[in-house]
Amino acid sequence: MTKYDLSMVTSTLPLVDEILAIDIGATNIKFCRVDAQGEMLESVRRRPTPYPCPPERLVEVLSERILQGEATKIGVGFPGEFESGHVVRPGNLSRPGGFATEVDPDLEAQWRGFALEDVLRERTNRDVRVVNDATLAALGCIEGEGVEVVLTLGTGLGLALSVDGEMRKVRDVGAEIFRDHLSYDQVLGERARATDEQEWFHSVDEVIQKFAQEFGARTIHLAGGNARRVDPLKFSSSSYRIVINGNQAPLRGAASLFSSAAKSTAH
Repeated sequence: MTKYDLSMVTSTLPLVDEILAIDIGATNIKFCRVDAQGEMLESVRRRPTPYPCPPERLVEVLSERILQGEATKIGVGFPGEFESGHVVRPGNLSRPGGFATEVDPDLEAQWRGFALEDVLRERTNRDVRVVNDATLAALGCIEGEGVEVVLTLGTGLGLALSVDGEMRKVRDVGAEIFRDHLSYDQVLGERARATDEQEWFHSVDEVIQKFAQEFGARTIHLAGGNARRVDPLKFSSSSYRIVINGNQAPLRGAASLFSSAAKSTAH
């Protein structure tokens, strides 16, 4: 897929060809109209992710934004484990005050099994398709050849895997313990980077090597807001290739959810 880094592109396409891309992050929710090739048709709009964020509150926020426009196709990236239209684990949305707070068991219970895709379809009468946010980012940057690992660097860490252009199901690693009793989200997230960027980079290097070896990847894509902070030249001696993708990868990836050629076992 062609990579874009444009703040605004004037749309000349019929409205039916437009897709509203929504990337739900732990910090912000991003919205942007894209065309069938994933090219951005407007500036990205953001709003803070509301906390506490039970299912109904997120549905209200998303439905309101969807109904403001006329796009009939809506592609959504969810910041947690998601499968077959349902939330498996809600990630940071189970934390009442965001990433810095502890998980609320009652809030997490509300999310588990929630049919987010169906509820959004019923509430908006639009063709809404939801996948994990790392999967959506992967759809916006994979090249379709060999084994490609996608790591999203933002508030936490996301992981996606593609083999010859087909998305493969992988675990949601963010809450897994990485080292020193700390999770991947804690070691690779924005808070760790802001505290000690040099140490954060060493952790990114370690994680890249770990997942490249685990999956036998020939290409590692870095996406998310902090991907731009990584210098790919520092990996020039690696046996794998590092590709830096912009923060708009999930928005571009929304178009692939509606492509007849798209292959995704995550949806």
